[in-house]
Amino acid sequence: MIKVIIERTIALGLEPNYKEAVRDTLRAVLDAPGYISSESLNNVSKKKHKVIITRWVSLSAWDAWHASDERKMAISSISPLLEEPEKITVLEAG
Repeated sequence: MIKVIIERTIALGLEPNYKEAVRDTLRAVLDAPGYISSESLNNVSKKKHKVIITRWVSLSAWDAWHASDERKMAISSISPLLEEPEKITVLEAG
């Protein structure tokens, strides 16, 4: 199992749009092979900083989702809302 941490900084005033876009992404990922779960977190001291932690059965499952047309479509509605590109970190238990 792996965990993927996705960090995003939302442009000022676009938080409501971001919430809707993330819901659309969640709907899309639910059917992705190898997807286990996710949680969306808000940084309490930096309101524009959002963190999503997803769990996958394997790195190959994540890679397939990351490269999929479904994710590209979902991210296309998120990318314009970001101040900078999202940061993705893939972790596994040591």
